[in-house]
Amino acid sequence: MATSPIPIARILRRNATDTEKFLWRHLRASSASNFKFRRQQPIGNFVVDFVCFEAKLIIELDGGQHLTQQDADAERDAWLLGQGFRILRFWNNEVFNNLEGVLQTICTELAPSPQPSPIEGEGVVPKELS
Repeated sequence: MATSPIPIARILRRNATDTEKFLWRHLRASSASNFKFRRQQPIGNFVVDFVCFEAKLIIELDGGQHLTQQDADAERDAWLLGQGFRILRFWNNEVFNNLEGVLQTICTELAPSPQPSPIEGEGVVPKELS
């Protein structure tokens, strides 16, 4: 029988890594704070580092252990993408060494996409109808 991800998520929240604590503080204080993020959140059989359900955006922080679990990460990502989520992955050292760039990438993903400009003639009301 599979273990429920809920107790695992609670343990992970209590034992957050330094990188998770650091990014969490900045996520809550940045312009991304207009969006509600949850940390160590169960989704299906997985626990994601951070998720904004409103934007369907997951943020994963990867340490050295992810070099040896790339197949498992790819399988997990495929399932999450199939559920409609977008995933941003950052290496731990990237969070500490380029926090501004990480936050900018997150904010860009959270920003609504501009509407494409109409194709020539599209959206124009003919004079006889106006």
